[in-house]
Amino acid sequence: MTESPLSPTAAGQAGVRQRLLRLHPYFGQQRGMWIIAVLATVTGALTEPLIPALFQPLLDKGFTQNALPLWSIPLAVIGLFMLRGAANFTAQYALARITNEGMEKLRQDLFARLMKADLAVFGRHSASSLSNTVVYEVQTGATQLVSALIGLSRDGFTLLALVSYLLWLNWKLTLAVFIVAPGLNWIMRNLSGRLYKLTRQSQQATDALAYVVEENVLAHRIVRLHNAGDQQLGRFETLGRQLRGLAIKSTIASAAMTPLSQLMAAVALSIVLVIALVQSQGGTAGATVGGFVAFITAMLMLVAPIKRLADVANPITRGLAALERGLDLLHDTHEESEGVHAAERVQGCIEWQDVRLQFSPQSAPALDGISLSVGAGEIVALVGTSGAGKSTLVQLLPRYVTAQSGRVLLDGVEVGQWRLAALRRQLALVSQDVVMLNDSILSNVCLGQPIDRQRARDCLQAANLWNFVQTLPEGMDSRPGHNASQFSGGQRQRLAIARALYKDAPVLILDEATSALDNESERLVQEALVRLMQGRTTLIIAHRLSTIEHADRVVVMEGGRIVEQGTAADLLARGGAYARLHNRGELAADSTAA
Repeated sequence: MTESPLSPTAAGQAGVRQRLLRLHPYFGQQRGMWIIAVLATVTGALTEPLIPALFQPLLDKGFTQNALPLWSIPLAVIGLFMLRGAANFTAQYALARITNEGMEKLRQDLFARLMKADLAVFGRHSASSLSNTVVYEVQTGATQLVSALIGLSRDGFTLLALVSYLLWLNWKLTLAVFIVAPGLNWIMRNLSGRLYKLTRQSQQATDALAYVVEENVLAHRIVRLHNAGDQQLGRFETLGRQLRGLAIKSTIASAAMTPLSQLMAAVALSIVLVIALVQSQGGTAGATVGGFVAFITAMLMLVAPIKRLADVANPITRGLAALERGLDLLHDTHEESEGVHAAERVQGCIEWQDVRLQFSPQSAPALDGISLSVGAGEIVALVGTSGAGKSTLVQLLPRYVTAQSGRVLLDGVEVGQWRLAALRRQLALVSQDVVMLNDSILSNVCLGQPIDRQRARDCLQAANLWNFVQTLPEGMDSRPGHNASQFSGGQRQRLAIARALYKDAPVLILDEATSALDNESERLVQEALVRLMQGRTTLIIAHRLSTIEHADRVVVMEGGRIVEQGTAADLLARGGAYARLHNRGELAADSTAA
């Protein structure tokens, strides 16, 4: 697999507003929740200047003149904080609704796209990269971004309310606040741009690091067999150092934003305090103690929202970068193309006409002018050395791969003209690479089909697995673990055979289907397969004589070409390619224990 990071689109490099508009279909549709969130946020913000506003009457009338009734003080304070608490609670609830509903919709769209994506996407991206984008990036990005936007509106309104109050108290002093605006804008714009770039690079480095872990978890046996642990640790350490360097650079950019912004605010605050003292001494402003304390308190309260607004660029940048990976995946991943033809059940006539397939310009052709016809109900065995093109040939049927030239037909209709669901409904596959879902045995057997417990039991019996299933605590409802890891190799293979038996498709593909069975299990499964193959077109890719002996015809492949075909006995008598494979022992006479 060639790992390719999910590259940012042109929109990802555009301004923040254009990038936010891309998220509108997911996080902008909950208009009612947004209205509630904004109203609650505005209400909470408007309570901020009321706190310093209480000091003026409290000091001027309460302490100096003793003109305030005592009951009014707790009433005002408790009422104010009750209003703040209700507003904050409502805003948090609305925020959670917006975040989780948008996140759910985006995840569903991403997963639905992956279920119908062109299969080439799974060659460009690793499993860890895709799962990270769909699950973790969406959650992290949505939480950070929506929280930051609500925080931006809350602190923005708070700042506006406090500044308005300060302008009402003393507009001349308040104008000094705007001295820092140009410098603050320059700091945030430059550091935010650098932080966005570093965030995208960190995401790509994280994907690469996760891919190394994924590779070594899947290949842990071969890594240990070759004593390659130190080598793989070196790969991991190199990528880890790269990620650490990017994280430190991001921290520098993020951490520098707050002190620089606070420094600019401190300059303005110092100027304001000096001017306020001069005006107070001259008797032109802040003539009362209460007014002066209210002004200074409101000015100091500006520091907290300014600090949070300075920090808000970090979560917005990280949230946007994370969510854009999901949007890029949706935008760049195309669905599989399909035709309109459909049939409930085909007869099973298959034909390859001068098919050519080359995976890359530098490699030799995987298939080089293959022409082959298979009649309905015929059993054809494909044999040859590794890399001869056997598996590639059959993968053209379900359109796992597509030929550059030539035609592949099922019942006279080119596979590209079929609806994919209808085409793949005609095919059952048992591969040497068994894949099982972490669901119940019953669900794995009935995968994609209506569940019939009795029919599933019959299939498990035919695959010689029912006796084992009966010993499990929950029987067919037991979970076999990740990719049936709790089963032996032979048991996993038999479970795959049971699934093929259950599907009962008219075309059966057996790719080393009995490679993991012991002698006794293979005998029982072969009997079941013989019954299953009656009246069905069967393509067998095998290295075992016990499987090939059931074939009506044997097709020998070398280097992507068909070199000879006929019955096994005839080919052996000819002394050609099939006989050489047989004599070299590349066609095993029996099986090894599973």
